Amino acid sequence: MAGTALVVDDSMLIRHTICRFLEKRGFQVESASNGREALEIVGRTPPTLIFTDLQMPQMSGPELITELKAHPETAAIPIVVVAARHGAGETLVESRAQFVIYKDIDIDEQLDKAVLALSS
Repeated sequence: MAGTALVVDDSMLIRHTICRFLEKRGFQVESASNGREALEIVGRTPPTLIFTDLQMPQMSGPELITELKAHPETAAIPIVVVAARHGAGETLVESRAQFVIYKDIDIDEQLDKAVLALSS
């Protein structure tokens, strides 16, 4: 499925980890630290896949997803949510994403599963 991926997260470490993972698998990678920056990049170079955090300054992940889904040219781009693991009893709800992975020590394994699932 290699193509262009956009990684959106306010954590430089998470952005770097995901970008390196994708680059090793042949993706061209762009990155942004918030949803507003991501929209600027999408306007210039529409990606084939987007990884986004949910909680970010300036424009959150849900706000970014709402904006992407509102436009026909970006509505079909697959989205992978990269979320912090919630405490007991909390559930993550972002039904518009095709896949959810958690910022854990096994992030590479989760990324593998997401990329494999979205490329088949």
